Amino acid sequence: MPRIAPAEAPYPPAIAAELERIMPKGVEPLVLFRTLARSPRIFEKMFAGGLLDKGALSLRQREIVIDRTTARLGCEYEWGVHITFFAERVALDTEQVRAVVHGPADAPCWSPNEQALLAVVDDLVDHRTIGEQTWTSLAAHFDEAQILEAITLVGYYHTISFFCRGLKLPLESYGARFPSA
Repeated sequence: MPRIAPAEAPYPPAIAAELERIMPKGVEPLVLFRTLARSPRIFEKMFAGGLLDKGALSLRQREIVIDRTTARLGCEYEWGVHITFFAERVALDTEQVRAVVHGPADAPCWSPNEQALLAVVDDLVDHRTIGEQTWTSLAAHFDEAQILEAITLVGYYHTISFFCRGLKLPLESYGARFPSA
């Protein structure tokens, strides 16, 4: 059982409109979204900060950062939702899905720029800073706007992971599960 019960329909109009906008047709709103809806202020602020729009990084690059962040933070809920909805869309193969959870940042299944993104996630999660070697690699592959977006994604999905884990949200029935090591 989650620590805070998710809101149930009917939702307030602004929340209902946002849920309809972000969820695929025919898919029930995520437990995370419905739980955040218990506080319209938090719901509004979290969605105002969403980063799934077209940004400086490609959708594949954003997903690699999100997937690695949530995996490193043990947030199977959010990782599973993203893998389910985006892995095929961004061409993550089975080896990469496994490696994003269990592999080193420099696993050979990743391109050099993807390795740099994985390394920045690892540095920020493990040390709350970016080491010089990681920075050099990152700066060799990405411009300032892309680097800022990568750092922001790690921070945003750190917060999402705190929500999911802190509230003990149940996994979505259709969400992917972490692969075995």
